Parts: sequence; C-alpha cells; structure tokens
Amino acid sequence: MIELAKKLWPLNRSLTGKGNLETLKIIKKYNPHLKIKKFKSGTKVFDWKIPNEWKVNKAYILTPDGKKICDFKKNNLHLLGYSKKVKKKIDLKKLKKNLFFIKKKPHAIPYLTSYYKKRWGFCISYNNYKKLIPGKYHVNISSSFKKGFMHYGEIYIPGKSKLEVTFSTYICHPSLANNELSGPVLLTFLAKFISQKKRNYSYRIIFAPETIGTISYISKNLENLKKFCIAGYVVTCVGDNRSYSYIPSRKGNTISDEVALKIFSNLNGKKKKYTWLDRKSDERQFCSPNVDLPFCSLIRTKYHSYPEYHTSEDKIGSVMNANGLSTSLKMYKNIIQEFEKKIILKSKFLCEPFMTKYNLYPTIRLDRKKNYAQSIMDFLSLSDGTISLDQIFKKIKISKKKSYEIYKLLKKKSLIY
Repeated sequence: MIELAKKLWPLNRSLTGKGNLETLKIIKKYNPHLKIKKFKSGTKVFDWKIPNEWKVNKAYILTPDGKKICDFKKNNLHLLGYSKKVKKKIDLKKLKKNLFFIKKKPHAIPYLTSYYKKRWGFCISYNNYKKLIPGKYHVNISSSFKKGFMHYGEIYIPGKSKLEVTFSTYICHPSLANNELSGPVLLTFLAKFISQKKRNYSYRIIFAPETIGTISYISKNLENLKKFCIAGYVVTCVGDNRSYSYIPSRKGNTISDEVALKIFSNLNGKKKKYTWLDRKSDERQFCSPNVDLPFCSLIRTKYHSYPEYHTSEDKIGSVMNANGLSTSLKMYKNIIQEFEKKIILKSKFLCEPFMTKYNLYPTIRLDRKKNYAQSIMDFLSLSDGTISLDQIFKKIKISKKKSYEIYKLLKKKSLIY
C-alpha cells in the first residue's frame, strides 16, 4: 500500500486536471475493474456547476536578491489551489496580502484553495515568511483554465444480490498523505479483497473530488443509490495508528452505523465517538436532506483533530504509515464480513404488491385474527433495506424459523431483493 501511495504522492490533484486523471490511471493498474468516468465543465449539478480544468506549468516567487521561493515544482502545496495566472513585480506589502501561513505551525506549509473565487496566492511556512525582506518581488504563476472535464473513478463488484454497500473517498488533495492518499490506497486494496470473495451483496467504490465530485456523482446516480444502496462509508484519514474515530450518519441508526459500532467496539486502542455535527467530509452530501442515504464513517484520527492536518507535515511515514494502513484495511475487511453475515430485506415494489396474484393472500377473509398471510404483509412492510432479518422477526413477533421461511418464500416469488 505504501508503494501505491508513493506513486500517487507527487501528482498535483485538484477538482480537475491531469493530476486526477493520472491518479485514476495508476489505481487502475492495481485494479483493472476501475472505470474512469467524467463530467463536462459547466454542467449543472443540483445547485452547483462543474468548474473548468485548471492547469499549472510553473509557479514561484523571486525575492529582491534573486532567490526563488514558494516553488510549485518543489512542493505543490506552495500554490494556492486554482490560482489564476500572474506575472508581475510587486513590493513586499502587497505580496503579503497574497501569502498564507500558520503561526502556530511555523515549520508547515498550509494547504489552501480558492476554487470558486478567482484570485492568486502562495502558501509559505511562518518561519520563511518571517525571513522576507523589503523590496520588489517577482511573482510568476503560469496557470490556465479551460473547458474540460472533472474525472472520477468507480469500481462495481456484483454479488448474488443487487443490494449494495458503497464506499467513497476523494482524490482532490495534493501531497497530503493521511488526509487524502490513505483513502484511495485502502479502497484500492479493499476492492481486491472483495473481488476474491464469494459475495451475497454487491459493492461499489467511488473515487471522486470531495464535495463537487460527490454531488455530481449523486446527481447522476441518485435513483440507483436510493434503490440499491443499503449502507455506505466515507473513507478518509485511515493511514495513521494513533486512534480510531466513528462519525455517525445523520440519522445515527442505520445499518451502516450498526455495523460500524459493532466493529468499533471490538477495536483495541484509543477510540472516540463523534456526533453528526462533527462531520466534515462527504457524508454531508450522501446524508443531506432529500438524498438521505445511510452513510457514516469509521476512520482513524479524525480530520481537523491531528496537528499535521492540511499541512506539508502530513507525510508518508510520519503520519500515514504501513501499520496504520494495514490495521485500517483489516477493520474494513471486518465490515465486509459483518455485512456478508446479515440478511437485509428490501421490497421491489412501490406500495403493497398485489399479493393474490402470487397466491399469498386469501380472496375472502372471514377470520380477522392474525394469520400467515398477515405475517407476510407485516414482513414486507418492514422490508425497506434498513433492517435485517434478525430485527424483523423480533418486531413482528414470530419465530426466527418462520421469518426465514417467509424470507425464502418472498425471494422465490421475486418480491424482495
């Protein structure tokens, strides 16, 4: 996994551009099942619009004494994401308005972007910022914007059932190991693991730019997600070995939450449960009102909660490491195995099916007492993809054996997935 991370590390990923496409092509070499797809610039997706492609050739600042600083080629975090083209000389006072640093982390280069407002800027460590001397600085940003595409990747691994568990991660942060690379790397190897197993359920893995990429994916696939997705996880910050974190879905009681909490309770080490109000990743999109999909997160040290977050200090080896990745992969393998043990029910129909047509309901009823036909109707009424067989028989107060008989019967009649 570290080998894959090192290959992806130098690429300048953003919302769009060559770095994203190259990232997906490298992942595809590890997993040929990956399909690379795209959205066209300018496409409206709900309340958003796909941005133009951003390309950077070079970016740096020359100091009054001719020294090159904030060189994009040495560290792509130096350039404010989506900076516009600039080539001019300015004095230090004006330059400082376009420099960004973190006083409390004086050695670190911060990661910042300006996707939706045209500006330019550089990120610099506070220690180097303090060394700047008065005089004229030459700013050179050779960047361009063009109508193009926002790329994303998708792996679909079919099982016996069309009901699926979905995993999502993002590919838009350059040179950040735990915060970004750990997610795509782990899911690349998790997909391999899933592909080698016999599967009751289907699995879908999405690699897309955060926020706009996920919103775009949902806009195109919402009907399918609503129909078949029974559970989902946003996978990020899974490369360190400091602690474990659980961020619930908006509802907090989905099958995703149930499985995540079961795995979480058995983990060894420091652990912390968060609330929905602590969310910051793409569970915001999957769980948003009117989308309302069952997504939560089971990760390592939560984003915004470790000192190297969104800085040049989030490196391979120091924050993300082999032990963190391997134990996180094991955690997600356990999630897969837990789902494979569950029987989750979902009706294929809107409203009640015409049960008489399937010989499952009497045409005349004199006896209004609860009978087998009513148990079937109760069973179907709860089969919405959010509940397991073990929960259903307890709710409708029938034996486990009888509930399994009903399940097999409804499967045979093709009334449930």
